[in-house]
Amino acid sequence: MRFIVMVRATRESEAGIMPSEALITAMGHFNEELVRAGVLLAGEGLRPSKDGARIRFSGDRREVIDGPFTETRELIAGFWLIQVRSLDEALEWMKRCPNPFENGTSEIEIRRIFEAEDFGAEFTPEARAQEERLRAEIAARQ
Repeated sequence: MRFIVMVRATRESEAGIMPSEALITAMGHFNEELVRAGVLLAGEGLRPSKDGARIRFSGDRREVIDGPFTETRELIAGFWLIQVRSLDEALEWMKRCPNPFENGTSEIEIRRIFEAEDFGAEFTPEARAQEERLRAEIAARQ
């Protein structure tokens, strides 16, 4: 099972305050553990929302909304993409994570990623073949 693990933003991360050397080192060690265990597929920190944008869809209309965004607690400051056997295993791994924000409370959200078999008959053989082609193309670029 694949999971996305999202670190919720804080006022500090939205202000662009960078982590300390100690936190960067601790996160590096944690990420090394994930890699050695064959769990980590990807992981990155995200720049503040002031450097981003949203697109609001309404029928055929598209509206671009420039950051920053006001609801900090709804924003994501970083993520890991992991592959483990269960939500319980994902929880066990992430409980070992250093506090993403040294000064205060941090929140990490863990969500399972849909797999092809989750879509049932609507995921046609043609759609499945397209998905496999795209994944192979992405893998070849890395």
